[in-house]
Amino acid sequence: MCFLNYGGAQAERVATDTPLNNQRELKVDYARMCAAARTTCAGVQYTCAGPYLAGTSALEGAHVGAKRGATGRRLELGIQLRQLRENCPPVERAGAKGMSRKEAVRGLRDFSEATLTRIELGELNFRRNVGVLRTLLKRYSVTDEQLIQELVELNREAPNEDWLTQYRSFMPPGMPHFVGLEAEAVAIMAYHPTVVYGLLQTPAYAKEVHETARAIEDTTAEFIGRNVELRMERKRRVLTREDPVRLRIILGEAALRIPVGDDELMREQYEEIIRLAGKDHISVQVMPFRRGYRTIHDFRILDLGDLPSRVQTDNAWGAVSTSDKPREVDRFTRRFNAMVGAALGVEESIEFLTDLARR
Repeated sequence: MCFLNYGGAQAERVATDTPLNNQRELKVDYARMCAAARTTCAGVQYTCAGPYLAGTSALEGAHVGAKRGATGRRLELGIQLRQLRENCPPVERAGAKGMSRKEAVRGLRDFSEATLTRIELGELNFRRNVGVLRTLLKRYSVTDEQLIQELVELNREAPNEDWLTQYRSFMPPGMPHFVGLEAEAVAIMAYHPTVVYGLLQTPAYAKEVHETARAIEDTTAEFIGRNVELRMERKRRVLTREDPVRLRIILGEAALRIPVGDDELMREQYEEIIRLAGKDHISVQVMPFRRGYRTIHDFRILDLGDLPSRVQTDNAWGAVSTSDKPREVDRFTRRFNAMVGAALGVEESIEFLTDLARR
C-alpha cells in the first residue's frame, strides 16, 4: 500500500504494490479529484477520503489554473511543487523518499530556502526565473514534459491583480496576499466582535475608523484615502461580481453599538448592512450581549473551492496572517459554528439592526 497525504486528506493506492513511476500520479487535478468515489490514474485505482486528494488525476483535458486569478495560480503551483518535493525518489539509495527544502535549493544561485517556502505557500512564484523552476523539477525527478509545461504555464502571472499594485505600499505585511485569497474565495465566514466587518462598511464608516486611529498610528490623509478606496474596491470585486462570494458574517453587538462618527453616519451604516443582508448570497447574524460562547478575536475563514481553505487573523502589530493547516481551519470553523447557535437568527438580526437605525 502507498499513501500520499495533504492536509489530512488521504489517497490510498488500492490492490497494487507497484511503486509510483509516473509524475502524473502526483499531479493534483483539483477539478476532478473528488468528482467520483474512486479516481483512476495511470491504471491505478484510488479512493478519495477527503476534500483534497494528492496522488490523483488523468491529465487529459485538464486546464491547469485556467480560471484562477494570480493568487490561485500561485497557490496551485505551490501545492503541486510541495507534493513533488515530498514524494520524489530518495536522495540517498537507502533513504526515505522526498527531500527537504534545504536539499532542494542547494547550489542554486540567488534562490534561498525561505524563497522556496514562500513559493510553496503560494505567496510568490518564480516570476521570470523559469530556469529555477525547471531545475527544481529535474531534482524532483520529474520527466513528464506535459506536466513540466503545465507547471511553467501555471507560473505565469495572471493579469487580474494589476489593480492591487497601486495599493501595495499602503498595506500591512501579509495584506496583499490575503486580498488575493479573498478574490479567489467561493465563500467566506467571518466574525467581528467590535468593528463592522470590512466588506460591509460604508465609505464614511471606513474613513472614520481610520481617522479615529490616525493620531495613534501616525498615518497620513493619503494613507487613509487609499485604504478606504481599497476597501470599497474589494467590496465591489467580492460582492457584486457575476459569481459573488457567499458571505456569512457574525457581528458582535459591540460592533454595532460602539459609536463611529455621528448618529447619521451610524444610521447609514446600519442601513447598508440591512441592504446587503437582503441579498441571497449574504447572511448576517448579531451576537448579542448575553451569556453564551464567543471568542474575543476577529477572524475569517475562506473557502477556496477545490484549493485548501484558509483561516485569516490580524495580530497586534497590524500584520495579516493566514494558515491552511487543517487543524487550525477546523478549530476556527468549530468556533464559528458554536457562535452561529448563540447568535440571533438572520431575521432577528435584521430586526435588531432596523431598530438601531430608527433610534
